[in-house]
Amino acid sequence: MTSLTRITIDPHHAAARADLADVNSLHKTLMCLVPDQAGPTPRATAGLLFRTEPGPTLLVQTAHTPDLTTLPTNYGTARTIDLTPLLNFLTPGRTMRYRITAAPTTARSAGNPTPHPVTGKRRGKITHLTGDDAIAWWQHRATDAGLEPVTISSLPRPFPRTHLARSAPYFRLTQFDGFARITDTGLLTHALKNGIGRAKTYGAGLLSLAPA
Repeated sequence: MTSLTRITIDPHHAAARADLADVNSLHKTLMCLVPDQAGPTPRATAGLLFRTEPGPTLLVQTAHTPDLTTLPTNYGTARTIDLTPLLNFLTPGRTMRYRITAAPTTARSAGNPTPHPVTGKRRGKITHLTGDDAIAWWQHRATDAGLEPVTISSLPRPFPRTHLARSAPYFRLTQFDGFARITDTGLLTHALKNGIGRAKTYGAGLLSLAPA
């Protein structure tokens, strides 16, 4: 059962403030919500996707019902819903409102790049996209995910990290909002469950839909 949990954070809680200031710390906290996952890709195995929104609020999606008792005491208030009704609502031709915070990038290679140690894929240097390039990236990714964007608005989003995490990867995040028509339910369901784009470990890729 794919679940979505909305956590309204207590901004006065020390651990919550630390998580909001550093996405690496936040990722570690959220991974405690799911059972221990073996293998090279524990986040993907758990189906963990998340997004930070004003409030402050966390939206956390998991492949199974999360264990909210693992959150620090008084971290915030949380409510979990089953996404099955939403998934069953998706049909071609239906118009939906969408939101996603993504990390638009392109891989520009020269020669024969070194294979990724886990996936074996060969990728070139990652270039972050902004502005019109980011919007074009989203249009392409949305189409691949079974959506035809009708409207698109974009907004730069922060990538919080402390000085202690400067050696960790950095991504330029963009929030996309708008309306889109469903073209392929199978592709869209896969995108909803697995996320879109890079930096899913760092709060990107969670696609949210609601009836228009």
